[in-house]
Amino acid sequence: MSQPLASSPIRSLIIAPQWIGDAVMTEPLMAVLHSQGERLTVGAVPWVAPIYRAMPEVNRVIELPFQHGGLQWQARCQTANDMKGQFDRAYVLPNSLKSALLPLMAKVPERIGYLGEMRFGLLTKRLPNPPRHARGSMVAHYLALANVGHAGRTRPQLFAAPTQYAGLSPKTYMVIVPGAEYGPAKRWPIHHFAELIAKLGFPVVLLGSAKENALCESIREQALQITNGKIIHNLAGKTSLVDAIQIIAHAQSMVSNDSGLMHVAAAFGIPQVAIFGSSSPLHTPPLNEHAKVLWLKEIEGLDCSPCFKRECPLTGEANLKCLNNIQPARVIDALATLTLR
Repeated sequence: MSQPLASSPIRSLIIAPQWIGDAVMTEPLMAVLHSQGERLTVGAVPWVAPIYRAMPEVNRVIELPFQHGGLQWQARCQTANDMKGQFDRAYVLPNSLKSALLPLMAKVPERIGYLGEMRFGLLTKRLPNPPRHARGSMVAHYLALANVGHAGRTRPQLFAAPTQYAGLSPKTYMVIVPGAEYGPAKRWPIHHFAELIAKLGFPVVLLGSAKENALCESIREQALQITNGKIIHNLAGKTSLVDAIQIIAHAQSMVSNDSGLMHVAAAFGIPQVAIFGSSSPLHTPPLNEHAKVLWLKEIEGLDCSPCFKRECPLTGEANLKCLNNIQPARVIDALATLTLR
Protein backbone atom coordinates (compact mmCIF):
# COMPACT_ATOMS: atom_id res chain seq x y z
CA MET A 1 0.00 0.00 0.00
CA SER A 2 1.16 3.54 -0.71
CA GLN A 3 1.91 5.66 2.35
CA PRO A 4 -0.04 8.87 2.97
CA LEU A 5 1.69 12.23 2.74
CA ALA A 6 1.93 14.06 6.05
CA SER A 7 -0.36 16.82 4.75
CA SER A 8 -2.74 14.51 2.93
CA PRO A 9 -4.03 11.56 5.00
CA ILE A 10 -5.64 8.75 3.12
CA ARG A 11 -9.40 9.14 3.25
CA SER A 12 -10.70 5.66 4.00
CA LEU A 13 -14.24 4.34 3.85
CA ILE A 14 -15.05 1.30 6.00
CA ILE A 15 -18.09 -0.75 4.99
CA ALA A 16 -19.14 -2.18 8.35
CA PRO A 17 -20.62 -5.59 9.19
CA GLN A 18 -24.33 -5.70 9.96
CA TRP A 19 -24.03 -7.58 13.27
CA ILE A 20 -23.25 -5.80 16.55
CA GLY A 21 -20.71 -8.37 17.75
CA ASP A 22 -18.85 -8.33 14.43
CA ALA A 23 -18.81 -4.53 14.51
CA VAL A 24 -17.22 -4.53 17.97
CA MET A 25 -14.52 -6.93 16.76
CA THR A 26 -13.49 -4.51 14.00
CA GLU A 27 -12.24 -1.93 16.54
CA PRO A 28 -8.59 -3.12 16.59
CA LEU A 29 -8.61 -2.70 12.79
CA MET A 30 -9.88 0.88 13.25
CA ALA A 31 -7.06 1.52 15.74
CA VAL A 32 -4.40 0.25 13.33
CA LEU A 33 -5.72 2.22 10.36
CA HIS A 34 -5.94 5.36 12.49
CA SER A 35 -2.37 4.85 13.73
CA GLN A 36 -1.25 4.66 10.09
CA GLY A 37 -2.64 8.14 9.55
CA GLU A 38 -5.81 7.15 7.69
CA ARG A 39 -8.88 9.32 8.20
CA LEU A 40 -11.75 6.91 8.84
CA THR A 41 -15.35 7.19 7.77
CA VAL A 42 -17.54 4.20 8.56
CA GLY A 43 -20.62 3.37 6.50
CA ALA A 44 -22.90 1.37 8.80
CA VAL A 45 -26.57 0.41 8.99
CA PRO A 46 -28.46 2.33 11.73
CA TRP A 47 -28.59 -0.52 14.27
CA VAL A 48 -24.78 -0.88 14.19
CA ALA A 49 -23.77 2.79 13.81
CA PRO A 50 -23.71 3.54 17.60
CA ILE A 51 -20.89 0.99 18.02
CA TYR A 52 -18.67 3.06 15.73
CA ARG A 53 -19.59 6.29 17.49
CA ALA A 54 -18.06 4.69 20.60
CA MET A 55 -14.72 4.27 18.78
CA PRO A 56 -12.47 7.36 19.17
CA GLU A 57 -10.47 6.36 16.07
CA VAL A 58 -13.46 6.90 13.76
CA ASN A 59 -13.80 10.43 12.40
CA ARG A 60 -17.28 10.13 10.91
CA VAL A 61 -20.15 7.63 10.75
CA ILE A 62 -22.53 7.58 7.78
CA GLU A 63 -25.77 5.70 8.43
CA LEU A 64 -26.54 3.62 5.36
CA PRO A 65 -30.25 3.46 4.44
CA PHE A 66 -30.22 -0.30 3.87
CA GLN A 67 -32.04 -3.22 5.48
CA HIS A 68 -31.25 -6.93 5.79
CA GLY A 69 -31.93 -8.63 2.45
CA GLY A 70 -32.63 -7.13 -0.97
CA LEU A 71 -30.40 -5.01 -3.17
CA GLN A 72 -32.26 -1.69 -2.57
CA TRP A 73 -30.76 -0.38 -5.78
CA GLN A 74 -32.17 3.15 -5.73
CA ALA A 75 -30.94 3.87 -2.19
CA ARG A 76 -27.57 2.33 -3.04
CA CYS A 77 -27.20 4.50 -6.16
CA GLN A 78 -28.10 7.69 -4.28
CA THR A 79 -25.71 6.91 -1.41
CA ALA A 80 -22.87 6.11 -3.84
CA ASN A 81 -23.48 9.34 -5.75
CA ASP A 82 -23.27 11.33 -2.49
CA MET A 83 -19.92 9.65 -1.69
CA LYS A 84 -18.19 10.26 -5.02
CA GLY A 85 -14.83 12.00 -4.72
CA GLN A 86 -14.71 11.70 -0.91
CA PHE A 87 -12.51 8.61 -0.50
CA ASP A 88 -9.16 7.22 -1.65
CA ARG A 89 -9.53 3.74 -0.22
CA ALA A 90 -12.30 1.42 0.95
CA TYR A 91 -12.21 -1.60 3.25
CA VAL A 92 -15.19 -3.90 2.65
CA LEU A 93 -15.64 -5.97 5.81
CA PRO A 94 -18.72 -8.10 4.97
CA ASN A 95 -18.35 -10.90 2.41
CA SER A 96 -21.46 -10.15 0.35
CA LEU A 97 -21.49 -8.90 -3.24
CA LYS A 98 -23.82 -5.99 -2.43
CA SER A 99 -21.52 -4.70 0.33
CA ALA A 100 -18.76 -4.29 -2.29
CA LEU A 101 -21.02 -2.46 -4.74
CA LEU A 102 -21.10 0.86 -2.86
CA PRO A 103 -17.32 1.65 -3.04
CA LEU A 104 -17.27 0.66 -6.73
CA MET A 105 -20.28 2.84 -7.56
CA ALA A 106 -18.77 5.69 -5.53
CA LYS A 107 -15.61 5.36 -7.67
CA VAL A 108 -13.29 4.71 -4.73
CA PRO A 109 -10.00 3.84 -6.52
CA GLU A 110 -8.60 1.30 -4.01
CA ARG A 111 -11.04 -1.32 -2.68
CA ILE A 112 -9.87 -4.03 -0.25
CA GLY A 113 -11.76 -7.07 1.05
CA TYR A 114 -12.01 -10.85 1.20
CA LEU A 115 -13.02 -13.13 -1.64
CA GLY A 116 -16.73 -13.84 -1.56
CA GLU A 117 -19.89 -13.89 -3.68
CA MET A 118 -18.30 -13.28 -7.11
CA ARG A 119 -16.55 -10.04 -6.10
CA PHE A 120 -13.60 -10.39 -8.51
CA GLY A 121 -14.40 -7.22 -10.45
CA LEU A 122 -15.57 -5.22 -7.46
CA LEU A 123 -12.40 -5.26 -5.34
CA THR A 124 -8.91 -4.16 -6.38
CA LYS A 125 -7.28 -6.27 -3.65
CA ARG A 126 -8.82 -9.58 -2.60
CA LEU A 127 -7.59 -11.67 0.34
CA PRO A 128 -8.19 -15.45 0.48
CA ASN A 129 -11.24 -16.16 2.61
CA PRO A 130 -10.79 -19.30 4.75
CA PRO A 131 -13.90 -21.25 5.84
CA ARG A 132 -15.33 -20.34 9.23
CA HIS A 133 -14.00 -23.43 11.04
CA ALA A 134 -10.44 -22.55 9.91
CA ARG A 135 -10.62 -18.80 10.33
CA GLY A 136 -9.53 -18.28 13.92
CA SER A 137 -10.66 -15.16 15.75
CA MET A 138 -12.68 -12.51 13.91
CA VAL A 139 -10.40 -9.77 15.26
CA ALA A 140 -7.41 -11.31 13.45
CA HIS A 141 -9.60 -11.86 10.37
CA TYR A 142 -10.37 -8.13 10.18
CA LEU A 143 -6.83 -7.04 11.12
CA ALA A 144 -5.43 -8.92 8.13
CA LEU A 145 -7.11 -6.38 5.85
CA ALA A 146 -4.57 -3.84 7.10
CA ASN A 147 -1.65 -6.23 6.41
CA VAL A 148 -0.78 -6.44 10.11
CA GLY A 149 -1.94 -9.96 10.97
CA HIS A 150 -1.78 -10.39 14.74
CA ALA A 151 0.36 -7.29 15.33
CA GLY A 152 -0.86 -4.55 17.62
CA ARG A 153 -3.74 -4.61 20.08
CA THR A 154 -6.19 -7.46 19.59
CA ARG A 155 -8.74 -6.65 22.31
CA PRO A 156 -11.53 -4.34 21.17
CA GLN A 157 -12.03 -1.19 23.23
CA LEU A 158 -15.04 1.11 23.26
CA PHE A 159 -15.50 4.45 25.01
CA ALA A 160 -18.64 5.68 26.76
CA ALA A 161 -18.81 9.10 28.40
CA PRO A 162 -19.83 8.99 32.10
CA THR A 163 -23.61 9.17 32.40
CA GLN A 164 -26.51 7.56 34.23
CA TYR A 165 -29.54 5.84 32.73
CA ALA A 166 -32.99 5.89 34.32
CA GLY A 167 -31.71 6.23 37.86
CA LEU A 168 -29.34 3.24 37.66
CA SER A 169 -26.33 4.07 39.79
CA PRO A 170 -23.01 2.87 38.32
CA LYS A 171 -21.66 -0.48 39.56
CA THR A 172 -24.75 -1.30 41.63
CA TYR A 173 -26.46 -3.73 39.23
CA MET A 174 -25.77 -6.78 37.08
CA VAL A 175 -26.79 -6.93 33.42
CA ILE A 176 -28.38 -10.12 32.10
CA VAL A 177 -28.68 -10.61 28.32
CA PRO A 178 -30.72 -13.79 27.72
CA GLY A 179 -31.27 -13.42 23.99
CA ALA A 180 -29.22 -14.22 20.89
CA GLU A 181 -30.34 -12.99 17.50
CA TYR A 182 -28.88 -16.00 15.69
CA GLY A 183 -31.35 -18.50 17.15
CA PRO A 184 -32.44 -20.68 20.10
CA ALA A 185 -29.37 -22.95 19.90
CA LYS A 186 -27.39 -20.06 21.41
CA ARG A 187 -29.86 -19.27 24.24
CA TRP A 188 -29.44 -20.62 27.75
CA PRO A 189 -32.85 -21.85 29.06
CA ILE A 190 -35.33 -19.41 30.60
CA HIS A 191 -35.64 -21.36 33.84
CA HIS A 192 -31.85 -21.38 34.28
CA PHE A 193 -31.73 -17.58 33.93
CA ALA A 194 -34.61 -17.20 36.39
CA GLU A 195 -32.93 -19.43 38.97
CA LEU A 196 -29.64 -17.56 38.54
CA ILE A 197 -31.28 -14.16 39.03
CA ALA A 198 -33.12 -15.37 42.13
CA LYS A 199 -29.80 -16.37 43.71
CA LEU A 200 -27.99 -13.09 42.99
CA GLY A 201 -27.58 -10.63 45.82
CA PHE A 202 -28.03 -7.40 43.85
CA PRO A 203 -30.44 -5.71 41.36
CA VAL A 204 -30.62 -7.01 37.80
CA VAL A 205 -31.17 -5.27 34.48
CA LEU A 206 -32.44 -7.43 31.60
CA LEU A 207 -31.39 -6.12 28.18
CA GLY A 208 -32.38 -7.18 24.68
CA SER A 209 -34.29 -6.18 21.57
CA ALA A 210 -38.02 -5.52 21.34
CA LYS A 211 -38.43 -9.08 19.99
CA GLU A 212 -36.86 -10.36 23.23
CA ASN A 213 -39.07 -8.40 25.62
CA ALA A 214 -41.47 -11.34 26.18
CA LEU A 215 -38.50 -13.65 26.80
CA CYS A 216 -37.08 -11.24 29.38
CA GLU A 217 -40.47 -10.71 31.02
CA SER A 218 -40.94 -14.47 31.38
CA ILE A 219 -37.54 -14.70 33.08
CA ARG A 220 -38.40 -11.78 35.37
CA GLU A 221 -41.74 -13.30 36.39
CA GLN A 222 -40.23 -16.73 37.07
CA ALA A 223 -37.45 -15.19 39.14
CA LEU A 224 -39.96 -13.20 41.20
CA GLN A 225 -41.93 -16.37 41.89
CA ILE A 226 -38.80 -17.86 43.43
CA THR A 227 -37.88 -14.78 45.45
CA ASN A 228 -40.25 -11.87 46.08
CA GLY A 229 -39.02 -8.32 46.48
CA LYS A 230 -36.00 -8.62 44.19
CA ILE A 231 -35.28 -5.60 41.98
CA ILE A 232 -35.43 -6.75 38.35
CA HIS A 233 -35.68 -4.20 35.52
CA ASN A 234 -36.84 -5.55 32.16
CA LEU A 235 -35.53 -2.97 29.68
CA ALA A 236 -35.59 -5.23 26.60
CA GLY A 237 -36.91 -3.17 23.69
CA LYS A 238 -37.08 -0.05 25.86
CA THR A 239 -33.57 1.23 25.20
CA SER A 240 -31.66 2.34 22.14
CA LEU A 241 -28.31 0.72 21.44
CA VAL A 242 -26.70 3.93 22.73
CA ASP A 243 -28.57 3.47 26.04
CA ALA A 244 -27.68 -0.22 26.20
CA ILE A 245 -24.01 0.63 25.70
CA GLN A 246 -24.16 3.09 28.60
CA ILE A 247 -25.93 0.60 30.87
CA ILE A 248 -23.37 -2.11 30.13
CA ALA A 249 -20.40 0.24 30.42
CA HIS A 250 -21.34 1.14 34.00
CA ALA A 251 -22.58 -2.28 35.20
CA GLN A 252 -21.01 -4.25 38.01
CA SER A 253 -20.92 -7.38 35.85
CA MET A 254 -22.80 -9.22 33.13
CA VAL A 255 -24.04 -12.71 32.21
CA SER A 256 -25.03 -13.43 28.61
CA ASN A 257 -25.15 -15.88 25.78
CA ASP A 258 -22.81 -15.54 22.82
CA SER A 259 -24.35 -12.34 21.45
CA GLY A 260 -23.53 -8.87 20.19
CA LEU A 261 -23.90 -7.32 23.64
CA MET A 262 -21.47 -9.91 25.00
CA HIS A 263 -18.82 -8.29 22.81
CA VAL A 264 -19.87 -4.81 23.94
CA ALA A 265 -19.27 -5.83 27.57
CA ALA A 266 -15.89 -7.31 26.66
CA ALA A 267 -14.86 -4.07 24.94
CA PHE A 268 -15.50 -2.21 28.20
CA GLY A 269 -13.64 -4.80 30.29
CA ILE A 270 -16.77 -5.65 32.31
CA PRO A 271 -16.48 -8.76 34.53
CA GLN A 272 -18.63 -11.21 32.60
CA VAL A 273 -19.70 -14.82 32.23
CA ALA A 274 -20.41 -15.86 28.64
CA ILE A 275 -22.42 -19.03 27.98
CA PHE A 276 -21.77 -20.80 24.66
CA GLY A 277 -24.00 -23.41 23.05
CA SER A 278 -23.97 -24.09 19.31
CA SER A 279 -21.19 -21.59 18.61
CA SER A 280 -17.50 -21.63 19.50
CA PRO A 281 -15.46 -19.33 21.77
CA LEU A 282 -12.47 -20.28 19.62
CA HIS A 283 -14.05 -18.19 16.86
CA THR A 284 -15.93 -15.40 18.64
CA PRO A 285 -14.71 -15.24 22.27
CA PRO A 286 -15.33 -12.29 24.58
CA LEU A 287 -11.88 -10.68 24.30
CA ASN A 288 -11.71 -9.57 27.90
CA GLU A 289 -9.30 -10.59 30.66
CA HIS A 290 -12.24 -10.30 33.06
CA ALA A 291 -14.37 -12.83 31.17
CA LYS A 292 -15.18 -16.43 32.07
CA VAL A 293 -16.48 -18.65 29.26
CA LEU A 294 -18.73 -21.63 29.96
CA TRP A 295 -18.73 -24.09 27.04
CA LEU A 296 -19.70 -27.73 27.51
CA LYS A 297 -17.36 -28.79 24.70
CA GLU A 298 -14.50 -27.60 26.89
CA ILE A 299 -16.01 -28.66 30.23
CA GLU A 300 -17.21 -32.16 29.33
CA GLY A 301 -15.91 -32.76 25.81
CA LEU A 302 -19.41 -32.68 24.29
CA ASP A 303 -19.08 -34.30 20.85
CA CYS A 304 -21.87 -32.41 19.04
CA SER A 305 -20.52 -28.97 19.93
CA PRO A 306 -20.01 -26.65 18.16
CA CYS A 307 -22.59 -27.34 15.44
CA PHE A 308 -23.19 -23.68 14.44
CA LYS A 309 -26.89 -24.45 13.95
CA ARG A 310 -29.67 -21.95 14.68
CA GLU A 311 -31.76 -24.73 16.24
CA CYS A 312 -30.57 -27.93 17.85
CA PRO A 313 -30.96 -30.83 15.35
CA LEU A 314 -31.02 -33.46 18.11
CA THR A 315 -34.03 -34.83 20.00
CA GLY A 316 -34.76 -36.32 23.40
CA GLU A 317 -32.21 -35.90 26.17
CA ALA A 318 -29.59 -34.78 23.64
CA ASN A 319 -31.68 -31.78 22.57
CA LEU A 320 -29.86 -28.57 23.60
CA LYS A 321 -27.68 -30.56 25.97
CA CYS A 322 -24.89 -28.04 25.32
CA LEU A 323 -26.96 -25.42 27.18
CA ASN A 324 -29.32 -27.39 29.42
CA ASN A 325 -26.42 -29.10 31.20
CA ILE A 326 -24.79 -25.81 32.22
CA GLN A 327 -26.47 -25.40 35.61
CA PRO A 328 -27.02 -22.01 37.33
CA ALA A 329 -24.70 -23.11 40.14
CA ARG A 330 -21.86 -23.30 37.63
CA VAL A 331 -22.53 -19.70 36.57
CA ILE A 332 -22.59 -18.62 40.22
CA ASP A 333 -19.23 -20.33 40.73
CA ALA A 334 -17.82 -18.61 37.64
CA LEU A 335 -18.98 -15.22 38.90
CA ALA A 336 -17.30 -15.93 42.22
CA THR A 337 -13.94 -16.22 40.43
CA LEU A 338 -14.29 -12.72 38.98
CA THR A 339 -13.53 -9.47 40.76
CA LEU A 340 -16.85 -7.65 40.51
CA ARG A 341 -16.66 -3.89 40.16
